[in-house]
Amino acid sequence: MAVLNEEQSMLRDAAKSWVQEKSPVTAFRKMRDSGTPLGYDADAWNEQAEMGWAGVIIPEDFGGSNFGYLSLGLILEEMGRTLTASPLLASGLAAASALILGGNDAQKGEWLPKIADGSLVATLAVDEGAHHAPEKVATKAEKAGAGYKITGKKTFVLEGPAAGLFIVSARTSGGAGDKDGISLFLVKADDAGVTKQNLKLADSRGASNVEFNGAAGELLGEEGKGYPVLEKTLDRARAGVCAEMLGAAVQAFETTLDYLKVRVQFGQVIGSFQALQHRAAKMFTDLELARSAVEAALQAIDADSPDVPELVSLAKAKMGDTFHLVSNEMVQMHGGIGMTDAHDAGFYLKRARAAEATFGSQSYHRDRYARIQGY
Repeated sequence: MAVLNEEQSMLRDAAKSWVQEKSPVTAFRKMRDSGTPLGYDADAWNEQAEMGWAGVIIPEDFGGSNFGYLSLGLILEEMGRTLTASPLLASGLAAASALILGGNDAQKGEWLPKIADGSLVATLAVDEGAHHAPEKVATKAEKAGAGYKITGKKTFVLEGPAAGLFIVSARTSGGAGDKDGISLFLVKADDAGVTKQNLKLADSRGASNVEFNGAAGELLGEEGKGYPVLEKTLDRARAGVCAEMLGAAVQAFETTLDYLKVRVQFGQVIGSFQALQHRAAKMFTDLELARSAVEAALQAIDADSPDVPELVSLAKAKMGDTFHLVSNEMVQMHGGIGMTDAHDAGFYLKRARAAEATFGSQSYHRDRYARIQGY
């Protein structure tokens, strides 16, 4: 487990206290049942922003606290425990990272303070198919006066229903699959050339398929050289997803462990059965390994280490496998009640499946890790 400084410990404790009091799983259930198109509770998001969570990685000059990615990961982990639905990952981490890494001072000055205070939800619009493949960009960007016109479609854009700003990958040269020729653009969601088809993911959170039909785009970074910035941004987003998955997986395990200690079958507490003890031990050791991988990835990002890509893909693959296992075991060990909507087990299983696919599945990241290592 990472050694935290005093500020990080205080931030984690504040996050733990808030999610348990204001955003337990019952709040997620209420949000789901309400059918809100946003896919999260707007009042809860405003409270998170007031606590400064949306500005944790944003420099102080632009309204943030500049506490770093491990600090934001601690918050996301606590939110993951109670399945708190929030645009923090998409806006306060992914979109903010793109602006910090690729934006000029004017762009940072215009957008980062709004992200930090929660008045703007921004998000990445990257993928164009059913699976994560950030280099497969067919969306086109053509010069139009001082700006660009963006034409193309993006799929499964996180927090699309609430987004006021999209950070879009589009091609200024080359063909689909080429990393050269990809550029990043800022596109306002209320532009006449933007059409959103709002969706609900398997875990009831909000996403959109977005079509750009000649939408006005402002170049973020250098033309044709956006892919390195995009990859760095995605690695930060992936690490954030891992932190949230870690929290959810730990809570799923602890809930299951508590059940094993009280459920009686054949005149015995089922936790006394050796077969179930072995399965619980497997989950525990996998979670400890996953935590080490996730925290190493977040610390590497804060240190601007050259091995961030390897560590992030290692964390995403390991965390995906572990959350998949733990969510399955949660349902199975709870038996019939675990199959009902009245129990929370199904929420954790659905969250696992949605998170596994977000910014690259286990197979995607195993392949990526192997390529980086030269296998």
